[in-house]
Amino acid sequence: MSIEQHVYATARAGLPYLYAPALGHSTAAPLVVFLHGAKDRGNDLSKLLAWGFPKYVNDNAPLPYYWLALQIPEGTTWPEWQEELFALIDKIRAVHDIDRVVLSGFSLGSAGVWQIASRHPERFAAVVAVSGRVPEAVGESGLAALRRTPVWVFHGDADDKAPVAGAASAVSTLQALGAPAQLTLIPGGDHFIADEVYGSEELQAWLVSVRAGAAVATV
Repeated sequence: MSIEQHVYATARAGLPYLYAPALGHSTAAPLVVFLHGAKDRGNDLSKLLAWGFPKYVNDNAPLPYYWLALQIPEGTTWPEWQEELFALIDKIRAVHDIDRVVLSGFSLGSAGVWQIASRHPERFAAVVAVSGRVPEAVGESGLAALRRTPVWVFHGDADDKAPVAGAASAVSTLQALGAPAQLTLIPGGDHFIADEVYGSEELQAWLVSVRAGAAVATV
């Protein structure tokens, strides 16, 4: 079963998005939201479907969670579209009575995860950040806001586009605050580790089971 392609009409733009319902349309399933990277911006959903999380979902749906991936315009960043993203999330939650949302992102999307989740931690049961830098705007106060949110960070230890030091420092800060945070390093992994990460059975199981305040898995 392939995932659905739609356009979300907003006051500023028609935003393409991908959506997949949960197996059996279960009301106990979470909504997993994916924020794509910089090279996948634009108005062409085939770019998202070519690899990473969207390809995994397209190849394996239906899955035991609802899934959403909005596509933002060229030259923009995720915080600029936070209002529209939240509105679409709320629209889907209202239809399916979903009780929790997991926010995940790759690269530029990972930076968006840090910024959006740290500003609105009450909206997310957990976050996943893959191959992303932690924006300076997040700061220690932003990390402190995530101290009760399970955070799982994935990074290639050979990433030359977003060196692992920033992500590792953020995880260390969260752990020092007592937060349920964990960093998984991909040995020899470069920036483009999304296929391996999102195809992980451990992560896929965690996406379904994790709730706010829960510990991250150990792999």
